[in-house]
Amino acid sequence: MNATTTRGALLAALACVLVGGSFTANSVLGDYPYAGGQFLRYGLACLLLVPLAGKGTAARLRALTLRQWVRLALLAAVGMVGFNLAVIAAERTAEPAVPGVFVGCAPVVVAMLVPLLDGRRPQRVVLYGAMLVAVGAFTVQGWGRTDGAGIAFSVCALAGEVGFAVLAVPVLRPLGPRLLSATVCAVAALESAAVGLTADGAGWLRRPDAVETSALLWQAVVVTVVGFVCWYMGMQRIGAERATLFSGLIPVAAACTAPLVGTGSYGLAQAAGSALVGLGVALGSGALRRAERKRSPRGRAFRGNGRPESRGVRVPETPE
Repeated sequence: MNATTTRGALLAALACVLVGGSFTANSVLGDYPYAGGQFLRYGLACLLLVPLAGKGTAARLRALTLRQWVRLALLAAVGMVGFNLAVIAAERTAEPAVPGVFVGCAPVVVAMLVPLLDGRRPQRVVLYGAMLVAVGAFTVQGWGRTDGAGIAFSVCALAGEVGFAVLAVPVLRPLGPRLLSATVCAVAALESAAVGLTADGAGWLRRPDAVETSALLWQAVVVTVVGFVCWYMGMQRIGAERATLFSGLIPVAAACTAPLVGTGSYGLAQAAGSALVGLGVALGSGALRRAERKRSPRGRAFRGNGRPESRGVRVPETPE
């Protein structure tokens, strides 16, 4: 694994661990208006990201086509505002594990969808790794009580998780990770305000208390600013298919942090699921194949007596 892919894998992994740990912060925001919280989170994140966007920000935004702006609006609506709303709606009639299991299937969907959109066949090794990740995510979370509405909203949450990666692919190159993150946060803040005014009226926004303020600051600064930039930087280096493999770390991180606040436990099932997620990521990202290649003899042909065969020319080593 070269330096670029290694860095990309680490960035994607860090982003997903931060998102998984954020579920602990979500547990203290149950009484805060949903749309108002999303508005504050994404609005603050946008203000923090704009100075980091780099030079030529205005020119890059003006160069976007109408189609690209529509894609950005869909990315914010589906992958951010809609995803969070779907998870909340699913948990009204389903246990939290149910939407988590569906979201854990995102690597499989992305592994099939992205190549098809590019006009190529899915890579089998990535698809096999994605399946292992999905099974591992299921093992970590288990299955819980649900009904038809819970399953329907969980499917919507899966669509949001897939959209967060797939919809970003065509606009990642012209904007870059930082400006893309800032732009979608601005759009998501406006969409959250519209949802809040429509659904909650004047009560869509209120002053958060000290605990809610801490949770919102964590969501905005750590999960959104750091997490989004790391996610898109990782995706830029290793592609959406391999980056989404690391979303299997989200339930693992959530399971690891839950005991810290007394909302869950980490047992044998969580450990086994974590191992399956790790194996799936290693297989799908190509880390296992590279490790095997390094352990195997390279660049030399052997006779039956175990001595290297000389044919008058030097056999070059296989490049990394």
